[in-house]
Amino acid sequence: MENDDPIEVRMGTFFVVMGGGVFLLFIMSDVADKVDFDYFFVAMILFAIGYYFRRKKAPPPPSGRFTWFKGYWQKMRAGKKGGGGGGGEGKDKKDKK
Repeated sequence: MENDDPIEVRMGTFFVVMGGGVFLLFIMSDVADKVDFDYFFVAMILFAIGYYFRRKKAPPPPSGRFTWFKGYWQKMRAGKKGGGGGGGEGKDKKDKK
C-alpha cells in the first residue's frame, strides 16, 4: 500500500483518530455515570492538532461524476429565468380557452 500524502497529513490523521478514541472514552465514562471531563478536553486538543496538520492536504480533483446532472440543472434553471412573466402565463392560457 502506497501513500503519497506528506508526513504532516498522516500525523494529522493519527491525531484525529486518537482524538476520536479519547472522545469515545469520554462517552463511555458518561454512560458509566462517572463523567471525566479530562477525556473530553484531551479529545478536543487532539482534534485541533489533527485538524491543524490535516488542513494542509490538497483537495482531490473533481471526478466529473455528476457533470451531466449539473448541466441539466443549469439548463432547467436558465429556462425558468428566461420565461418572462414569472409564472403568470399559465393563467392567461387557461383564461383564453
